[in-house]
Amino acid sequence: MRRVFADVWLSEKGSDAPELADDTVLLDSGLDSLGFAIFVSQLEEELGYDPFTLSDNAYYPQTFQEFVAFYRQYKPA
Repeated sequence: MRRVFADVWLSEKGSDAPELADDTVLLDSGLDSLGFAIFVSQLEEELGYDPFTLSDNAYYPQTFQEFVAFYRQYKPA
C-alpha cells in the first residue's frame, strides 16, 4: 500500500511521497480527495477488491493503520 501511495503521489504531485507512518492521519497526508480516489482505484486494480464497496456500512478510516486494517478485514479468502 505504501508503494501504491508513493506512485499516486508521484503521479499527482511530481515529487517523492512523504513517509506514511501507521499513525499518519489520512487527511493530513497531503493527498486531496481526487488523489485518494485514484489511490483506492489503484489498490483495487492491484489487489482485486475494494473494501469500500464490499462493506455494508460506510466507514472512513482516520489513520493509515486503520486504512490498512480495513483492507485486511475485507480481503477475499
